[in-house]
Amino acid sequence: MKIKKILTVLSICILSVTVYADIKPNSANVIDVDVQGSNGAYNFYVTLRSDEAGCAQYANWWEVLNEEGNLLYRRILIHSHPTDQPFRRGGSSIEVEPSQTLYIRAHMNTSGYKGDIYKGSVSVGFLKSTDNIKNSSITESLSPQPQGCLF
Repeated sequence: MKIKKILTVLSICILSVTVYADIKPNSANVIDVDVQGSNGAYNFYVTLRSDEAGCAQYANWWEVLNEEGNLLYRRILIHSHPTDQPFRRGGSSIEVEPSQTLYIRAHMNTSGYKGDIYKGSVSVGFLKSTDNIKNSSITESLSPQPQGCLF
């Protein structure tokens, strides 16, 4: 019985390491995107996994960009999630076409856009992408910007 419990605990630990082994350190990584709504009014729910250490290092936003790298929506995260990983946050309604190609990415307050991004459309869904997004350096400075971190 004791060996069975030990093997179960080890299996869970190995599974946890396997699932998150490819997450980039010191970054905010998109790991899932869910979209709900209807034509022209979609709500995005984005799940992030980030290497957080309280307000000193945390994911401070996620955003939706079009294929040209133009910012369509930014969801500001007002506090850190060091013990709540991964975490999911929804955004307001976004006006996009179902077949429009979009990028979803997250931003870490200390290191910027170093994490995993997702690419896809409302009609097809979203998957992890290795694409380089155009206008990244310009987009980072656009509004809205976080006004600090609560905790």
